[in-house]
Amino acid sequence: MEYVYAALVLHEISSSITQAKVKGILEAAGAKVDESRVKALVAALKEVDINEALKTAVMAAAPAAAPAAAPSEKAAPAAKEEQKEEEPEEDSDLGLSALFG
Repeated sequence: MEYVYAALVLHEISSSITQAKVKGILEAAGAKVDESRVKALVAALKEVDINEALKTAVMAAAPAAAPAAAPSEKAAPAAKEEQKEEEPEEDSDLGLSALFG
């Protein structure tokens, strides 16, 4: 993931994404650099419109987060039923009164 972050930093400052620059950022951050991963990342990003990819990623993530934030009306009654089922039923023959009369 740190390789992608390095590329995003370069993109954010409007700098070209090169192997030397990605490697420099990673080394400055104290990361162990794998030359083949840097080379693969730079080659893969040559064909990518990063601005468009970021817009698409943000738009795809927003609808997925919305349903999780608002519980459905059907889920609430189901949760109440589950709570009722988990509560132990009181039995007059059980408990301390059964031991001590």
